[in-house]
Amino acid sequence: MSVKTAEPQGKNAPEVPEKHGVGDALRSWWSGLSRPAQWGIGVPAIILLALLPLYPPPFLDTPGTSFGGVMAQFAMYALIAVGLNVVVGQAGLLDLGYVGFYAVGAYTVGLLTSPNSPWNQTDGWLHKDWAWLACLPLAAAVTAVSGLILGSPTLRLRGDYLAIVTLGFGEIVRLLADNLGDVTNGSLGLSGIAYPHVGESATKQNGVFSAGNVGNANSSNIFDKANSGIWWYWVGMALVIVALLIVGNLERSRVGRAWVAIREDEDAAEIMGVPTFKFKLWAFMIGAAIGGLSGALYAGQVQFINPTGFNVINSMLFLCAVVIGGQGNKLGVIVGAFIIVYLPNRLLSVQAVGQSVLGYVMLIVTIAVIVALVMVWRRRIRDAENRVRYGYLGGVAVVVVVLLVILGNVLKFHEQGAQSLGDFKYLFFGITLMVLMIFKPQGLFPVRQKLLTFGRQVYQAVRKPFGAKAIGAQG
Repeated sequence: MSVKTAEPQGKNAPEVPEKHGVGDALRSWWSGLSRPAQWGIGVPAIILLALLPLYPPPFLDTPGTSFGGVMAQFAMYALIAVGLNVVVGQAGLLDLGYVGFYAVGAYTVGLLTSPNSPWNQTDGWLHKDWAWLACLPLAAAVTAVSGLILGSPTLRLRGDYLAIVTLGFGEIVRLLADNLGDVTNGSLGLSGIAYPHVGESATKQNGVFSAGNVGNANSSNIFDKANSGIWWYWVGMALVIVALLIVGNLERSRVGRAWVAIREDEDAAEIMGVPTFKFKLWAFMIGAAIGGLSGALYAGQVQFINPTGFNVINSMLFLCAVVIGGQGNKLGVIVGAFIIVYLPNRLLSVQAVGQSVLGYVMLIVTIAVIVALVMVWRRRIRDAENRVRYGYLGGVAVVVVVLLVILGNVLKFHEQGAQSLGDFKYLFFGITLMVLMIFKPQGLFPVRQKLLTFGRQVYQAVRKPFGAKAIGAQG
C-alpha cells in the first residue's frame, strides 16, 4: 500500500500571479521612489495644475461659467475634504455637521473685517490691506477651540449618536448666525469682507483678488492673464499643500497610527493602551482648524456671507467628497472634491430640452438601465462561460447605442428657457453614492494600510539583492 506524500512547496511549485490594480501599481511605483525623486515629480505636477485654469483643455472647460472661478471653488472644497478626511477617514468619527466649523471660520473673518459688524477692526489694529491674511491664523485658532469645546463632552459617544450631535452643532451655528442680528447682521449677512489688496494698479485698482479683475485673455503674461478666480485658486492650492504636508506627517507619526487603530477597532485600541479620547480630540481639533481655514478662504473670495450658505446640504456635499474619493486617502478625497464641484458647473451648459414628463422619464430610465447592466455583469455574467459573456456584451452594446439615441433626443447643449442639468446635481450625487456603495464601498481610491513610519525602509530592504549587506549589520 503506497502512501502519497505531499510535494514540497519549494521553488518547483507553480506560482500564482498576484493581481494588482492600476491604483496599486501606481502606489507601489510612487512608494519605491526616493524622497528627492518624489519632489522632482510632484513639483512639476503642481505647476501644471496651477497653470490649468489659464489654458483649460476644451474637454475640461466649463462653457456656462468661468473655469477659473470653478477651480477656485474646487481648491476651497479640496481644503474642506482634507480636513474632514482627518475626522472621518483617519479617526473614523462620523461628522455630519462639519459645515459648522466652516461657518465659524468664515464668520471669524467677517466679524473682524466687515463694515456691517460691530466688531470690525479694520479701522483699528487690522489694516485693510493685510486684514484677511492676519485673520487666517485667527480663524484656524477659533475653529480649533470650537472643536475642543464640542469634542470634549461629545467624543465619548460613538456611531450614530456622535453623528446626531455633530449634525445638531452645524444647525446650532447656522441658527445663531441667523438670530444674533446685533452681531452677525442676521439674514442680511456681512458684506465688504476684507481680501488681500495685492497687485493694485491703474487697470486693477482694487488688486488682483478683487471680483473686478476679469483678466486679459490675450496677454502673454500669466499674471495679467489670470482673473480673480485663478488668483484665489493659487492661494487655495498653497493652503491645500500646507495642510497635506501637516496631515501627512501626522499620519506617519504615533498620532496617525493611533487614529488608524481607533478607526479599525476602538475597544481593542483602548485595551492595548491607546488613549483613544485624547487622539479623537486631536483629530477633531485639527479637522476643525482646517475647516476654519476653508471658511476664511470662502469669506475672502466672495466678500459676503450669510447663514443660508452654511446649511446642512453643504455639509452633506463635503461628506460626499470624502466618501466618493475614498475615506482615509488624502489625494482621493481631493479627487472627490473635484467631482463634487466640477460636474454641476459642467452640466450648467447641458439643458433638458423638453419640459414634458416623457423627457425626464427617458433620462431616469437610461440611468436605471445602465446601473442594472453593471449589476448583472458583476453578479452573474463576469464568471460565466465565454459565449455567455460575449453574447451579453453584444447585447449591452446594442442597448447603449439605443440609450445614446434616446439621450440625444432628450438632451442638448444650452438653449434659452430650458432647464439646466446642473439643477439635478443632488439626484446625480445620490445615484452615484448608491452605485458606489454597492460596487465599491471604499470609494474610488481606497486607502491601503501599511507601516507608515518604516514603510520606505522596509520596502528598500526587501528589494535589496540577497548578497547585499543587511540593514544594521555590523561590518
